Amino acid sequence: MTRVREPKPKWIRAQFPSGARYNEIKRLLREDTLHTVCEEARCPNIGECFNRGTATFMILGDTCTRACGFCAVTSGKPAPLDWTEPRRLADAVARLNLAYVVITSVNRDDAADGGAQIFASCIELIRQRRPQTAVEVLIPDFLGDRYALETVLKARPTVLNHNVETVQRLYPTVRFQARYRRSLELLLRASEWSPQIPTKTGFMLGLGEERDEVSELLRDLRSVNVDLLTVGQYLRPSAKHLPVDRYAPPQEFDSIREEALSLGFRHVESGPMVRSSYHADEQARAAQLVNVQLHA
Repeated sequence: MTRVREPKPKWIRAQFPSGARYNEIKRLLREDTLHTVCEEARCPNIGECFNRGTATFMILGDTCTRACGFCAVTSGKPAPLDWTEPRRLADAVARLNLAYVVITSVNRDDAADGGAQIFASCIELIRQRRPQTAVEVLIPDFLGDRYALETVLKARPTVLNHNVETVQRLYPTVRFQARYRRSLELLLRASEWSPQIPTKTGFMLGLGEERDEVSELLRDLRSVNVDLLTVGQYLRPSAKHLPVDRYAPPQEFDSIREEALSLGFRHVESGPMVRSSYHADEQARAAQLVNVQLHA
């Protein structure tokens, strides 16, 4: 039976990206040959974030070795790692005068350490160029490599984020090259090895999850000491990606937020348009993790 495309509800709205600050950041990214997940993943908040003077930089190239069913980032055989990338990124952060930076990446299962050393170099060089900048990292699972995680933690990011994306039952469909327990183990190791570094994760609604599975996921995340949580609506990037099972109403996001806070999360961002790095500086500040001033 052919699935009828469900129209987006009225609460799913994003501003058309425009403005002087937006164009300035786009130009700088092109000049320095840098990528942002804002562009590659077609984030609906790109206009708002760029005009706030914030961006989530995507390192390790623009081609992912995995092909998750929800993700718009190009998958395939990536180019060799670029060891000049950390310097170019640090230069861009300094030129943009950013107070809070999020660094994420494609998966690089072809690299011995999954790109962990480049993550660490980015953190260290940004701190050298602009010591007052807070640096959050959104890392892949590094195939469970303990050394890779340790390499990133030793660089002392402000927040360590790793997204679980969905409930355990849906992993074979949504993240068939990932492992639910491996992600939980990474978050637990991070909290135990570097308890002074807050851990963060995020997941989406609209992929076919049941409400009781969401509650189970919340309990699992608290059992591995996750501090910060983001919950958003899955939006299908193209016809080649997984269809949207449903659009969760704002009230459901509110209910999940209240449940998560009752379990002990330090801060929760939950709403249809929320993404893992959306207002990341405000999330950290609200949880009293870092004192930053927004540079618009």
